[in-house]
Amino acid sequence: MKRIGIINGPNLSRLGKREPTIYGDKTLTDLEAMLNVLAKELNVEIETFQSNHEGEIIDCIHEWADQGLRGVILNAGGLTHTSVSLRDAVAGCDIPCIEVHISNTASREDFRHVSLLSAVCKGTIAGLGLDSYTLALRYLAKH
Repeated sequence: MKRIGIINGPNLSRLGKREPTIYGDKTLTDLEAMLNVLAKELNVEIETFQSNHEGEIIDCIHEWADQGLRGVILNAGGLTHTSVSLRDAVAGCDIPCIEVHISNTASREDFRHVSLLSAVCKGTIAGLGLDSYTLALRYLAKH
């Protein structure tokens, strides 16, 4: 069975509490439950990981690459705009990676307009709320 990883970075553990007008009222637990239901429909297995620490996220990507996961959905949060190390981990993992964002980063503060990850990801889905994740999961399950 195809295994797909889902990584949520800094502050995404606060979904449902943090700026609900931007990120909605669903929690990370709600998101993971929704993705588990979809994964069963798509006949794929998912693994989820959340950390507020850059190095732990990089370690997770390396570990999943070594385990042969078939794809990664990555919401790196604020690290999207700042982390060369995370960009290098994605570039070096040889796993198709889809960058996702709940909000439309292009319509927000100027510093959110530049992603260090987009160039090394298979694609980017942003601004569609939690549907950004479901679209990414459907894509990786199919390809």
